[in-house]
Amino acid sequence: MSAIYLSHDIRAAEALQSMPAMRKAASLAILALLVLFSCGGLNKASAAINGVAVTSVNLRAGPSTRYPVVMVMPQSASLAVYGCTGDRSWCDVSGSGARGWVAASYIQVLYNGRPTVLTASIAPVVGIATVAFSVAYWDAHYHSQPWYGHWDRYYIGGGSRSVVAGCGDHGCGAATVTRGPYGGARAAAGGCHDGNCGGAAVTRGPNGGGRAAVGGCGPEKCGGVSVTRGPLGNTRIRHGSIDRP
Repeated sequence: MSAIYLSHDIRAAEALQSMPAMRKAASLAILALLVLFSCGGLNKASAAINGVAVTSVNLRAGPSTRYPVVMVMPQSASLAVYGCTGDRSWCDVSGSGARGWVAASYIQVLYNGRPTVLTASIAPVVGIATVAFSVAYWDAHYHSQPWYGHWDRYYIGGGSRSVVAGCGDHGCGAATVTRGPYGGARAAAGGCHDGNCGGAAVTRGPNGGGRAAVGGCGPEKCGGVSVTRGPLGNTRIRHGSIDRP
């Protein structure tokens, strides 16, 4: 994240701190989301996990049988598993000099000292990340593949959305991450605690622009702040507050 972006994020936090009605949790949420999106965290694969092909299996250009086969991985082929889709049904792997996507049910990983078929419950335990298949991910990881230049012909469309929600002793909260088909994404979180409510959201466009906003109400005031950043780096910060009736 560049110094100028960090400067703008700090200014946004300072604006929040100047508003007594804004809850500290909201300011922390917006800074966390800003850092996540500035660093491209939703599109990065983590360190690879070793795996093995259960049987001979098609390696495809994307996470669906509708993507073309780029090669056939032989049975017992060694695989490097970089990440899997949100439902853990397909995983980004490399092996035998090629990289692409294989159905998770054809991959074995080492779990508790034994080869185990990769499932939705096993993937996070062994450290396999969830990755978003998008044009940004394609650009970041498939430059060396012979089919790299065919995104427009291969891509079958569709985004994804993940939601989590729950309640505790003092309040309720929820968070959602939505990824668009062309690399854009939006993350939002909000909740109420002991009668005070707040929320934060960050939207990032596929071309690099984005917007972050946070708002909330305390016992006496309501307030909010937003940071809008264009794809060329121009940034605008707005904030304000009002007394509660």
